[in-house]
Amino acid sequence: MKAIWYKQPGNASEVLKYGDMEQPEPGAGKVRVKVHASGINPSDTKFRSGWMGLKQPYPQTIPHNDGAGAIDAVGEGVSSERIGERVWIYEAQRGSAFGTAADYVIVAAHKAVTMPENLDFAAGASLGVPAMTAHFSVFSDGPITDKTVLVHGGAGAVGMYAIQLAKWGGAKTILATVSSDEKAAVAKQMGADHVINYRQEDVVAKVREIVGKKGYDGRTRPDCVHRIVDVALAANINVDAKLVARNGVIATYESGNTPTVEIPFYELLYKNAALRTVLVYAMSDEAHEAAARDINQAIQDGALQHLIAARYPLSETAVAHDAADSGKLIGKVVIDLI
Repeated sequence: MKAIWYKQPGNASEVLKYGDMEQPEPGAGKVRVKVHASGINPSDTKFRSGWMGLKQPYPQTIPHNDGAGAIDAVGEGVSSERIGERVWIYEAQRGSAFGTAADYVIVAAHKAVTMPENLDFAAGASLGVPAMTAHFSVFSDGPITDKTVLVHGGAGAVGMYAIQLAKWGGAKTILATVSSDEKAAVAKQMGADHVINYRQEDVVAKVREIVGKKGYDGRTRPDCVHRIVDVALAANINVDAKLVARNGVIATYESGNTPTVEIPFYELLYKNAALRTVLVYAMSDEAHEAAARDINQAIQDGALQHLIAARYPLSETAVAHDAADSGKLIGKVVIDLI
């Protein structure tokens, strides 16, 4: 089979190799998927680059956690009826040297999720990491029916799904922050009720203007957002602390590439607010199952859009990694294998 691999961390063009590898066979409890599309996430390129000292646990690694394709073989304990099933894949490379940047990939049977009929392979390869991160960020602390949700980075891979899942989950008001008019249009397209350009507007003042509650003294109270989904906690923590509601939750999946964040402790304490860090790879099996179930249901309900920014052939995966890391694209970068 054709595959992409690397043996040491480094720049994509220097370490990623393209060539032939032996086709794998599924062991007990696993399936083999003929990959049609492979999705690239920031965690994939960070791991490949050795970001912040990340270690390479394998002598040779096929990258990428997300993908989509069709099951063509099953191991012991997996029903043969699954052969031919269209599936989207999550965390293929978690705990394995072999990700989806290859003609075939072996994954645990539960990581190959049946694809709804109205989902194509490129969209399926866009789900795993960002959609599951968004789901956990939005729903891990309970239902959001009639709640107000603020999504920082509303045009990002996670942010787009967070907006849509919040809408699907019954949120009353969904606000999103962005950094440009182009991104504002995307966040609006995804269903945000209000979009704030944080480079041009005071986010705290604007949110209070839109949804701020009135206290007994008639003044606007700052505790007006029940759930905040944050992509850059270091930059946003003071905004979040001012806006989060009493007993509200700040769910953050990225600090903004800084290892430490100074937290306004008492401002959060007086509201009994929760600060939840979110790492999709550390989610429980139950959380993964709930995310897969709800994501599929939202797709079947016609509630999820998928934005593909660029597509490349497998042989150009190094170029695709650089494109994904450029910060210039809005949407998912996908590798087409068929």
